[in-house]
Amino acid sequence: MTKVLLVDDNSKYLKDALPFYGYEVTCAGDGVQALKTLAKNFDFDIILLDVMMPNMNGWETLRNIRQNSLTEHLPVIMLTAVNDEQKMVLGLKNGADDYIVKPFMLPNLLARMEAVLRRSRPKTGKVQTSVLSNLTNKEKEVLSMLAKGASNKEIADKMVVKEVTVKTHLNSIYKKLNVTGRTQAILLAMNMNL
Repeated sequence: MTKVLLVDDNSKYLKDALPFYGYEVTCAGDGVQALKTLAKNFDFDIILLDVMMPNMNGWETLRNIRQNSLTEHLPVIMLTAVNDEQKMVLGLKNGADDYIVKPFMLPNLLARMEAVLRRSRPKTGKVQTSVLSNLTNKEKEVLSMLAKGASNKEIADKMVVKEVTVKTHLNSIYKKLNVTGRTQAILLAMNMNL
């Protein structure tokens, strides 16, 4: 699983949402807590870093991350409620890999995370394969058709199986992807460009 360090004093929404998309989330409520977490464990794939936080703001936290040889390589996406072009440019110059303004749509954040992760490790498909590796080839085929909007009957016709077989595949997919139903499975498949 892709490991995310979420540094935000109001992290409940992302903490609850990101695991559905194959991310393992560790939370820190401010920059001080984030640096303590990184001192114990720097094995994160990406950091989502809020700008406005108590004790130590995101800019100061980012500077500390970039000055430490153990964490300087970690991709960082800044999250902020302030839509200020100068601050965005400053953040990118100070070592942020991307910048996203709150409130944001979750698919937008997920796409930016995927892009940053792709750039940071171009030769591995770790994010996608970690989630998909549990699925059989038939299940991947069903999920792909599901993401393209096919009904159970259309999937059954195309695979030359009974509709009940498609339902069995779907139940297995939901369980393996840790999703509660069709909509979440489709969102996950779309985020992985299936």
